[in-house]
Amino acid sequence: MNPKSLRILVGVLAERRPAVTKWAEEVWRVVGVLEEAPPVEPWTLLREEAGRALFFAGSAEVELHPTDTANYKHNLEAAQPLVWVVLRQAETPAGFRLQTVTVDPGEAHLHADAGNDLLEALPMPPGLRAATAAFVAEHHVERSFHKRQRDKADPQLLARRGPRRGEDEE
Repeated sequence: MNPKSLRILVGVLAERRPAVTKWAEEVWRVVGVLEEAPPVEPWTLLREEAGRALFFAGSAEVELHPTDTANYKHNLEAAQPLVWVVLRQAETPAGFRLQTVTVDPGEAHLHADAGNDLLEALPMPPGLRAATAAFVAEHHVERSFHKRQRDKADPQLLARRGPRRGEDEE
């Protein structure tokens, strides 16, 4: 890890509720990102009422890297900056484990393509937003876009080529 990278510890809340279809018994979703994780074990039941159960899913580190500041900046400039949480199916009592928490939309997009992960986008908490903005202010470098130019093909050189292997062998 780059020594200029920053890790910010957060906690995640997940909710289990009854499903409304006959194809599933329950539905899981991430409902909150806490700026300070409580001192409890992952998947501790915090509250249960009316068939809904709230769990502390665990703690995770949001990693900020100097090379990814353009993605963080893009997220911070949105009308509602987001934090993405990924829960991955696992052999645990809850059936999930906390995979990652990120403020990088590019990284979140990669997890969206994974298939079986549960990916939730939530509003970024104010403290995490401030830390991300400070990190971007310190490390971001604007890079200009350079379109690559293809080499011009020489038609005379292409015409002088002999037949490709296997074309004359019939």
